Amino acid sequence: MKKDLPYLDPALPIEQRIEELLNRMTLAEKIAQLHCELQDVEEKNILAENGIGELVNPVIRRLHPAEAAEKANRIQKLAVEKTRLGIPIIIHDEGLHGLFGNGATSFPQAIGLAATWDTELMEKVATVIGKETKSRGIRQVLSPVLNIARDARWGRVEETYGEDPYLTSRMGVAFCKGVEGEGVITTPKHFAANVGDGGRDSDPIHFSERLLREVYFPAFKAWVQEAGSGSVMGAYNSVDGTPCCANRWLLTDVLRKQWGFKGFVVADYDALGQIVYHHYTAATKKEAAKQAIEAGMDMEFPRIDVYGSPLIEAVKEGLISESTIDEAVRRVLRAKFRLGLFENPYVKPELAQKLNDAPEHRALALQAAREAIVLLKNENNLLPLDKNKSVAVIGPCANAMRLGGYSGYGIKVVTLLEGIKNRVPATTKVTYAQGCAIPKHPMDLSPVPAENLLPPDAKAGERGVKGEYFNNMALAGAPVFTRIDAQINFDFAYESPDPRISDDHFSIRWTGKLAPSVSGVYRMATPANDGVRLFIDGRPVIDCWYDNPAFPDCVMTMELEAGRQYDIRLEFYENMGYAFVQLKWELMHDATPDIRVAVEAAKRSDVAIVAVGVLEGEGRDRGCLDLPGSQEELIKAVTGTGTPTIVVLMAGSPVTMNKWIDKVPAIIEAWYPGEEGGNAIADVLFGDYNPGGKLPITFPKDVGQVPIYYNRKPTGRGLIHYTDVSGRPLFPFGYGLSYTTFEDSNLKISSRQVKSGEKVQISVDVQNIGDREGDEVVQLYVRDVVASVARPLKELKGLKRITLKPKEKKTVVFELTSQDLAFLDRAMKMVGEPGSFEVMIGSSSEDIRLRSSFEYVE
Repeated sequence: MKKDLPYLDPALPIEQRIEELLNRMTLAEKIAQLHCELQDVEEKNILAENGIGELVNPVIRRLHPAEAAEKANRIQKLAVEKTRLGIPIIIHDEGLHGLFGNGATSFPQAIGLAATWDTELMEKVATVIGKETKSRGIRQVLSPVLNIARDARWGRVEETYGEDPYLTSRMGVAFCKGVEGEGVITTPKHFAANVGDGGRDSDPIHFSERLLREVYFPAFKAWVQEAGSGSVMGAYNSVDGTPCCANRWLLTDVLRKQWGFKGFVVADYDALGQIVYHHYTAATKKEAAKQAIEAGMDMEFPRIDVYGSPLIEAVKEGLISESTIDEAVRRVLRAKFRLGLFENPYVKPELAQKLNDAPEHRALALQAAREAIVLLKNENNLLPLDKNKSVAVIGPCANAMRLGGYSGYGIKVVTLLEGIKNRVPATTKVTYAQGCAIPKHPMDLSPVPAENLLPPDAKAGERGVKGEYFNNMALAGAPVFTRIDAQINFDFAYESPDPRISDDHFSIRWTGKLAPSVSGVYRMATPANDGVRLFIDGRPVIDCWYDNPAFPDCVMTMELEAGRQYDIRLEFYENMGYAFVQLKWELMHDATPDIRVAVEAAKRSDVAIVAVGVLEGEGRDRGCLDLPGSQEELIKAVTGTGTPTIVVLMAGSPVTMNKWIDKVPAIIEAWYPGEEGGNAIADVLFGDYNPGGKLPITFPKDVGQVPIYYNRKPTGRGLIHYTDVSGRPLFPFGYGLSYTTFEDSNLKISSRQVKSGEKVQISVDVQNIGDREGDEVVQLYVRDVVASVARPLKELKGLKRITLKPKEKKTVVFELTSQDLAFLDRAMKMVGEPGSFEVMIGSSSEDIRLRSSFEYVE
C-alpha cells in the first residue's frame, strides 16, 4: 500500500524522503513534476498517471471561498489517490495585494502599500493574504513584484514598491515573511529587471553588472537571505542578450551559488516558448528546453509545452542528463514536503468561507488604505473639509472604485461617493456628476453583438460571421474547417480553437456583414495577441499583421449608418502562446454635456472633489503621463467656477500636472486603495484621519524628464536641467504632507569613528509641534563623500513611520552596519572603504532637515 512507502513517513528527514521518492520515479514522472497545467484537471479528466507539479486553475479563482476549497480538495484527491506515487499538487495564483479570487480581501495595490512606508503593516497585510490563500487550497502566490520602477511610463509600476532598492527590500521581505509564515510559498518576480528602454515592459536589458547589483538585485538578494522565500519567477526579458529564463548567470551563479537560494525557479507564463519565438536564441523547443533546464529553470508555467515532449526527447537523446532533471525535481519535491502537502493536502471549506474578507480583514484594508494616501498639495489649508459644507463629487473615479491589476473581486467595494456619504451628516448636500470618462482600452470596449453581424449569403434570421480555420499562419490553402461564429470574441488562452487545429501557428479568416442598429461615429477595435487586420467594404482600416500588435494601432473610428450593411473581413494569425482575438466597438458620444453638468454641480456646491485616473497595467505602458481623455479639461472647467477644488488621483504611477496644478489648491494621491478605499479617502478629506503616506516614486514635471529618480550619481557637468524644463521633480521621492507639522532635532551618532564589523547608531528626536495627531515617516539617507567609484548623492538606508500626538516627542533610532556602507569597487568586489559618510535626516529625499557625519576607518 502507498501509505507504507518510506517517503510518506513524516518522521523521516525531508532530504531522505526526497531521495526515497525520486528513486522510485520514472523519467516521465520526474518531468511531470516540472509541469504546470492550466486546464481544469477534474472536469477534463486530464490528470495523468504520472501526476503533475503545479496547477493554476481559473475555475477555482471564479468560485466563492468554500466552493474553491472544495474544488481544490477534489483535485488533490485525484493526485493523491489516482496517480501511481500519490504526489500532491501545488495550486498557485496571484496575490499581489490580496488573493486574485472571488471573495478575497482587496488591499491597496502594491505601490500604495509601499506608500505607507510601514513594514509592520505590510507584514500584517501579507499574513492575511497568506491565511485567505491557504484556506482555499492554494499554496503559492506569484507575488511580490520586486522590480525597481525607475521609469514612470512602465504600465506595471503599480505592481511594484517604487524606485528605491532599500524601500523595495524592506517591503518585499515583510510581504514574504507574512505570506510564507502562513504556509504559502511566495514567488518574487520578475528576475531580473523587467522594464527596458522607453519604459517598455519586458524589453531587453542592457544594464551593466554594476547597475544590476546596485539597484535591481538588492531586493531579490534580501528576500533570499532574510525571508527564505520558496520560489522565484524568471522574467520575459533578456539580460545582455540571454533570456532571463535560460540565463545561467542569473539563475545559478547569482541566485543559487552567490546568494544561497534553496527553492525552485519558475518561468513566467509561456516564457520558455519565447526563447524560440521571441528571443530567437534557440531554433527548436528541444533546444530551448536544454538552455532553460541547464541554466537552472525548474518549472514551466502555465502549461505543458517546452518541458513536455521536447524535454523528454532531449533527455532520451542524451542532450540533457537525467541528473539535471533530478536536481530540478528535488527542488520541487522539497517544496511540497516542506509545505506538508503529503500529510495534509486538504483544507476546510468552512474555514475558507469564514476567513475570506472577514470583518477584521476589512478593517485592516481600511487601515492600509488610510496609511497609503499621500497629501501632495494643500494650499491655504483647504483640507480637511467641514462636513457641513455642500460637496460636489465629480469625475470618472468618483463612483467607481478601481482596484488595480491582479485584483480580487466578488466583494463589496466602497466608492469615493459612498465614502463621503458615509462620513457626512444626512443634512449635508452631496451632488454627483461623472463629468467625463477615462478613455477605454481597446480590450475594454464591447464585442460587436451577433445581432449586428450577418454571414455571407445569410438566410432569414441567421446571424454571425463565417469563420475559416487554417492549420498555418498564412491563411494558406484550404481551411481545415468552416463554421458560423456568433461573434468574433475569442479567448483561446493556451488551447486550440478546435481539436482539428494546433494550439499554435494557426490562422482564421472571418467574413460577413456589419449591420449597425444606430447611426453615428463608432470606435472600433481588434485587440489580439498576434497578427490582425480588418477590412470594411474591401478597404483596409486596421492593419497589424505582426506579433503582439500595439493596441493603439488596433483602433479606428468610422461613421456607420443604421440600416446599411457593410462588408467586413477580419483576419488573424496566432504564432505561439496565449491566443485571443476580438472585434469590439462603442458608439462615441460628445463628452461636453457631461462636463457642463459637472460644472453646474460645482457651482451649486461649497467645494468640489474631482476624482480622476489613468489607463495602465500589464501590457499597457504609457507614452504620455498626462491624465488621458477629457479629464484635464474637466479639472480646468470645475476650477473655473471658482469653487475650491480638490483633485483625488486614483492611479498606480506618477501623473504630470502642468496644465492644471496651479489652478487646484489641494491634491491627494490615493493610488488604487482597495475595497475600503472610499471610506479611507473620505476620512482624509474630512480630517478623521491625518494623512501620512509618502511617495515611493518620484513624480516628474514632464514626461521628458523620465527616467527620473532621487538616488542618482553625480553628473559630469553638474547639470540636471533641460533648456525647456527644470530637472527638478514635481514631487520628490519620500514626499508627503500632513495636517500637522513635525520638527526634527538632536541628531546623534553613537561614534564618530566606525571600524569594519562595528555598528553605528543614529538617533533623532521628532516632535509634533502642531495641534493634530499625525504620522511622520522619518527617513535616513547616507552619502559616501569620496569613494573610488562614483556613488549616489544620497541613498535611503533607514525608515520609520511613527504616530505622534500633539506636542509629543519621540526618539527614533537607526542602526547602520558595515554592509550598509559597503559598495562594489572597480574590481566589482564588495568593499568598505575608509572615509567620511554624510548622514541626512529628512521628511523626503529633498526635504533634508538635519545633517552630520562620521568616519569609517579600517
